[in-house]
Amino acid sequence: MTRFHHSLHQDKNSREIFAEAVNESLSSVDKGISTKDIDALVVGNTVAEFFEHQSHYASLMADWTGLLPVPSYRIETACASSSTAVEVAALGVASGLYDTVLVGGVEKMSTLKTETMTEALMSGVDIAYDYPAGVTNPALYAMMANAHFRKYGSKWEQLAAIAVKNHHNATMNPKAQYQSEVVELGNRIGSRQGLSFKDPLEFLRSPVNPMVAFPLRLFDCSPISDGGAAIIITASEDTKRYTDAPVYLSGLGHASGTMSLHDRSDLTSVPASAEASRMAYQMAGIEAKDVDLAMVHDCFTVAEMLATEDLGFFKRGEGGKAAEEGRTSLDGEIPINTDGGLKAKGHPIGATGVAMINEVYKQLRGEAGKRQVENAETGLIHNVGATGGTVTVQVFRT
Repeated sequence: MTRFHHSLHQDKNSREIFAEAVNESLSSVDKGISTKDIDALVVGNTVAEFFEHQSHYASLMADWTGLLPVPSYRIETACASSSTAVEVAALGVASGLYDTVLVGGVEKMSTLKTETMTEALMSGVDIAYDYPAGVTNPALYAMMANAHFRKYGSKWEQLAAIAVKNHHNATMNPKAQYQSEVVELGNRIGSRQGLSFKDPLEFLRSPVNPMVAFPLRLFDCSPISDGGAAIIITASEDTKRYTDAPVYLSGLGHASGTMSLHDRSDLTSVPASAEASRMAYQMAGIEAKDVDLAMVHDCFTVAEMLATEDLGFFKRGEGGKAAEEGRTSLDGEIPINTDGGLKAKGHPIGATGVAMINEVYKQLRGEAGKRQVENAETGLIHNVGATGGTVTVQVFRT
């Protein structure tokens, strides 16, 4: 994957960003691989029509990555686009149509100003109901947070613990957008106003961390990011051609949910997450307790809290408490977002799902460096389109 960033790739377009990720993917295969070994390309991209006025995206990416004339597909399921692309690629391999598929995702978001970019992202929710009402994605997740607070007594400080943890994990990830502790970033921002902070919560409670949609503040939100990611999927019987240490995709789950929150009976859960995880666990032959680490969709801190409950890692209402107690830290009972998550690693929406797999792959092969989870054998990725219209869950094992 490329470095995720908001300004580092300003002089590049998405095809150049994606080509960088693909080149790294091909060159990192243990025993070598060439473009001639690739039978198809599946790429996740969400709103290139908004960001770069570009459609017919898949063949463009095949051209720029040297994969012509293989068949190419573009997949769009909002923020879950590239993890859905992985599912499509896996089905192509499992069917026997293809032996080896290159799968990736890319997004160039910095082309638009924040307000225009926000409007583009709102195309992922119900344009007939939510958008005319004036809500934004932060507002929709804020509604979920307030519902959880009222029902279970959870609190904003628990969300703050998630932000602090994920920024800490990102300090050990050279591909992350933010590589500083929360308090360090706070002091950097505060210095412009002559302010300094002694601890993370002091900064996170301050006006320097402004309210976006109550109770979510700026540091409860994932950033605008550019970036790309790519992986290679091959049939299990062919893995020895490329590596002696393969990682196996052993469980797939995919569920759809209501686009609008007003159609849900309970805002403290994303029903499609629970259903997709049930499917993935069943296919993999495991339970939630068997997962050693997980990358979950934390577009907002409350999204991580809800995910850890929907995926069965904690009981309903205990996700925030678990984060506050350190149970989701690198040395906790279930490490969550070891790479910094969307919150600190960055969230170029079309690339997010494959970037999650990038981290799980490194963790299961023992290649994650300072953020390595000890004895990791089973990893999970959980990716959400918008507010849960699409959810994908995938289980990987050594």
